[in-house]
Amino acid sequence: MVQVYLVFTTNYFPWLTIVAVLPIFGGSLIFFLPHKGNKVIRLYTLFICIIELLLTTYAFYYYFQLDDPLMQLTEDYKWIDFFDFYWRLGIDGLSIGPILLTGFITTLATLAAWPVTRDSRLFHFLMLAMYSGQIGLFSSRDLLLFFIMWELELIPVYLLISAWGGKKRLYSATKFILYTAGSSVFLLLGVLGIGLYASNEPTLNFETSANQSYPVALEIIFYIGFLIAFAVKSPIIPFHTWLPDTHGEAHYSTCMLLAGILLKMGAYGLVRINMEFLPRAHSIFAPWLMIVGTIQIIYAASASPGQRNLKKRIAYSSVSHMGFIIIGIGSLSDMGLNGAFLQIISHGFIGAALFFLAGTSYDRIRLVYLDEMGGMAVPVPKIFTTFSILSMASLALPGMSGFVAELIVFFGIITSQNFFLIQKILITFVMAIGTILTPIYSLSMLRQMFYGYKFFNAPNSYFFDSGPRELFISISIFLPVIGIGLYPDFVFSLSVDKVETLISNFLFINKKFS
Repeated sequence: MVQVYLVFTTNYFPWLTIVAVLPIFGGSLIFFLPHKGNKVIRLYTLFICIIELLLTTYAFYYYFQLDDPLMQLTEDYKWIDFFDFYWRLGIDGLSIGPILLTGFITTLATLAAWPVTRDSRLFHFLMLAMYSGQIGLFSSRDLLLFFIMWELELIPVYLLISAWGGKKRLYSATKFILYTAGSSVFLLLGVLGIGLYASNEPTLNFETSANQSYPVALEIIFYIGFLIAFAVKSPIIPFHTWLPDTHGEAHYSTCMLLAGILLKMGAYGLVRINMEFLPRAHSIFAPWLMIVGTIQIIYAASASPGQRNLKKRIAYSSVSHMGFIIIGIGSLSDMGLNGAFLQIISHGFIGAALFFLAGTSYDRIRLVYLDEMGGMAVPVPKIFTTFSILSMASLALPGMSGFVAELIVFFGIITSQNFFLIQKILITFVMAIGTILTPIYSLSMLRQMFYGYKFFNAPNSYFFDSGPRELFISISIFLPVIGIGLYPDFVFSLSVDKVETLISNFLFINKKFS
């Protein structure tokens, strides 16, 4: 009994394996539940998500040291003897935030999927399979395991779009799988290249790969391969065209997972692999990342007002906000990278909330085009209020998380020692234009949906307003948005030590080889 107690109360307990495997294992049991209606399946899935979130929070609260930049809760088990493949898991300051975000958003997305009744067993199993893939990716310490978890996402998302999407769901699902599976080829080539370089046996351990040096030309080739893979998932223009179509057709609970977590996997990969493993190539590409990120902010913010489809307009706003993350990663400064990390968390909440509210609006009026809407503020005041507040968060209203994240990215560029003054002024000026364009598409979206007289004067224009379940989801997302906006140190405390170590190592390596 003493030995069992010690295992449970020390780092030797396989917390991350349990957290990564529990959702897909629990999800597979859905098919064995008795046929007593969809309510049992929904409650069971929600129970798995809540248990998973509580386990994750408990393990991180008691066993994760915030001031330690090294990997913690590490696990290292030999999985396949044939080619020396290990099950390696571990977390640090970069991965703890996205893992907690994944648990939170997936739990709320499961609650948001309550109206789904057709083939609900398969639907909820796919959501839980996605959950395992996301946790596994963010906690992976092995390149091949990272790739497997990356691929684990594709089939569930494809099926969720193609089976429960809108009228053009097959087109959108096919486009999604072609883009993401095609980019995965580059990821696999990069993984094999790094793993097999200068070694007779594969070396796929993150720690070994991070300390390996490569010829600059080879490093650039690896960097480009990984960049293409992560650029599609983030997305970075011009690899973004799958996103508006996918969001436009997917069920809103799937959109919550796409906007809240899936896009963040690409940004996480850019930092974890491109920046950490290939520092010299990253220093070469960093100015170009900043330029592309700036163009992305302006382009997507300009394209968004032209979208008739409500969810496509929100999708373009997501592309625009991801530009700030790309700029933060390219800034090569502590503050810029911390701002990018904060934007990953902030947009995860805000993007998921906006797609949820767009979906609840569609459930009532059965319209997707903004020019056919209007006057919804009177019949559905609760949806109007929550949509307005979270749209303000999206346009970076002071006091909310989006404002702090974008401000820190701005400061990261200004304080960066790696760029000339004229470069910093130009980037900052163009980014500022992007922040001016954001209120244009956000406020025009609110005006087209909620103001005017279309529904107010229409016969039979009574709609049910938000119920307790929908209000609970909206408030649950709003609280962290306002909490992080007022006290961003809560998020910075997770990442600041790891980011400082990462930037110090990055600058040291580049100085050493310069």
